[in-house]
Amino acid sequence: MSTLSISLTNQAPEACYAPTSAVSINANQAQIHLQDEANSLASIQQAARQLDSLGIMQVCLTGKWEIEQQWAFAQSFTTTRKQDHITWCDDENKAELINRYKCMTFTRHLINLSPEDLSPEILAESCTNWLRSLTSHSIKATEYKGEELAKQGWFGIYHVGRGSSRPPVMLELDFNPSGKEDEPIAACLVGKGITFDSGGYSMKSSEGMVTMKCDMGGAATVAGGLGLAILRGLNKRVKLILCCAENLVSGHAYKLGDIITYKNGTTVEVVNTDAEGRLVLADGLMAASATNSPLIIDAATLTGAAHVALGNEYNAFFALDKPLAQRAINYATAEFEPSWTLPLEKWHRDKCPSAFADTANSNVRKGGGAGGASNAAGFLSRFVNEQGTGWLHIDLAAAYNPAGTALLPVGATAQGFRTIARALMEE
Repeated sequence: MSTLSISLTNQAPEACYAPTSAVSINANQAQIHLQDEANSLASIQQAARQLDSLGIMQVCLTGKWEIEQQWAFAQSFTTTRKQDHITWCDDENKAELINRYKCMTFTRHLINLSPEDLSPEILAESCTNWLRSLTSHSIKATEYKGEELAKQGWFGIYHVGRGSSRPPVMLELDFNPSGKEDEPIAACLVGKGITFDSGGYSMKSSEGMVTMKCDMGGAATVAGGLGLAILRGLNKRVKLILCCAENLVSGHAYKLGDIITYKNGTTVEVVNTDAEGRLVLADGLMAASATNSPLIIDAATLTGAAHVALGNEYNAFFALDKPLAQRAINYATAEFEPSWTLPLEKWHRDKCPSAFADTANSNVRKGGGAGGASNAAGFLSRFVNEQGTGWLHIDLAAAYNPAGTALLPVGATAQGFRTIARALMEE
């Protein structure tokens, strides 16, 4: 298989085979023409998608490329069927790009797997094995699954996953490079790992369900973020908590009107079984809070409301801790991962009232009603410290493309893992 060498130029294309004005190809050489410096990364992404559409399989980046230019090309050229088909420039950025790419392809691959191939147990096992492969430090993994979840009091994950014949799982993974048992935990990452979401008895339409293999995107993204931080030399103790379940319908599935009583005493009326992500994350956030970690980041493909607000290009950040929210935006900007802060105040936790419990898990309105993404974040705020100090919630609106775009291929994007890695290194 021949390899296409690709370089960058600021010159306009000459008279040769040119499928678009952005790319010109002559034999085994191609040039990407950057005529708008302010939008050079987008131009490179568009060119990568065009080259992919031509059936180009192997490429070698040559000449002078900045690190983010190489990364922009890789994000857009890499598809579900074409990975590790890029030779990087032989420069000072090569090692970082190799590490990033390893984490991106792991995250994307996991999200893109069919739900039949990725049960809650397989999700937990895959993340554990991959993270262990990245480091010589010991990583301790503890799993609670099936009925053991109920015995341990993790009722959110248990009830959401009990309708499936494949048991729900909570994974607690402890990365402790010092090896000291009394080493303080510097950060906790919590990921939503719904390996398939039918909506339960609040059944989704076929159109809404077809992409729901991606509903474990939060778990994959926090694992990918921890992996990148490890490869960047992370020397802090970090706990990864994954809340894994299949949300299915059966004679044993949880129902509308059920009341869940959580470990912290909070009672929740289930008014929408399709608002299951916040129910499993509540367990993960309580487990994280019990460690007294000064930083807790959760990530989840949580609400359609975040998509309505931000489209498929931006992830949504929520925090009662406003300085942390601003730092997180700065991390995202530094890592070239578009993100935006949406409102969250203490009163958002009261936006899903119930006559039968402390709160409902949603509003009985289409999409959860107005401000649905903020209301979901408000629900989660009940399960961290009262002031929300050190807690960041990421609603991964940009985690998955149901159809290819001019900039990105169909499927998982992995957007967010770089931001999480930087937060772990700098907080």
